[in-house]
Amino acid sequence: MNLFLDEKGDFLRLHFSLFPWVISSIIVVKRVDFRILLGGKMSRHMHTSQHTEIIFYKPEHKAALESFYLPEDQKQFTGMPKEMLQIALEDKHRFPVVIVSNDKPVGFFILYDGEERFDYSDHSNSLVFRAFSINHADQGNGHAKAALLQLKEFTQQHFPEVEEIVLAVNLNNLPARQAYLKAGFRDDGRTKMGRNGLQHILVLPIEKKRSCL
Repeated sequence: MNLFLDEKGDFLRLHFSLFPWVISSIIVVKRVDFRILLGGKMSRHMHTSQHTEIIFYKPEHKAALESFYLPEDQKQFTGMPKEMLQIALEDKHRFPVVIVSNDKPVGFFILYDGEERFDYSDHSNSLVFRAFSINHADQGNGHAKAALLQLKEFTQQHFPEVEEIVLAVNLNNLPARQAYLKAGFRDDGRTKMGRNGLQHILVLPIEKKRSCL
C-alpha cells in the first residue's frame, strides 16, 4: 500500500488486490481539515461573541468598578470610577451608567443634569456626559464605540425630555475627540477651560421619539 499526493493535494491510496484478476483499485482519501474535527472547541475560541450594552449602575457593579485601572496618560483626562461613583451616589443630578460586556463591567460614565450643565450648554433640556472611561484591560475591543453609539437611544428611553448631550474633551485628547465625532457628536467651535487646559465642547443632538399613535 502506497500513499502519494495528486495534483489537487488529495491523498491517493493505491491498494493492490490480493486477487490476480483485479489489478488494482484506487481510493481517494480527501485531505482532512483538522479545524473541522475540532469543530465547536475551536469555533468557540476563535469567535467569542462580545455583547456590549449600557445600563444604569447597580450595587453588584461596585467591586468591579473599584478595581478599574487606567495608566497616567489616560487618568489626566477623566475621573476614576471609584471616586466618580461615590460622588454620583451622593448627588441626585448625577446618573452613573455602566458599560457591560457579557454582564461584566468594562466601562463607566456619568450623565449629569444639574446647574453646571449651563457651563456647557444654553439648552435647558440637556445632559452632560462626563467621567467616561474603559478599564485598561478591556480597551481595544470596541466597547467605547459600542457604548457611544447606544447613547442616543439610551437617552431617548430614560430621559425623553432631553434634546442634547454635551461633553468637554481636552484639546490634547485627540483619540477621544475623534471617537466622539464618529459617534455623532458635533463640534460647533465652542471651548472652555478645564483643569488640564483648553477643552472642546461637543454636542450630540437627541431627537424625540415619535409616538406610534
